[in-house]
Amino acid sequence: MRLKELRKSKRMTQQRLAIELNLNQNSISRYESGEREADYKTLIALSDYFHVSIDYLLERTDNPTFYR
Repeated sequence: MRLKELRKSKRMTQQRLAIELNLNQNSISRYESGEREADYKTLIALSDYFHVSIDYLLERTDNPTFYR
């Protein structure tokens, strides 16, 4: 998952992102390390927050285009 890359591009800490999305900082850390996979609601929230497609977030494409 490109979560760490996207978060760092916004110069955000894991804690700040967790607060913004009403998640636990530990969950963010586990998503970034690959220790845990995000559920579909979390994927949608992350995709919306960073304005990228879920496919981009999951590294299925290099095209970050956000579709609605």
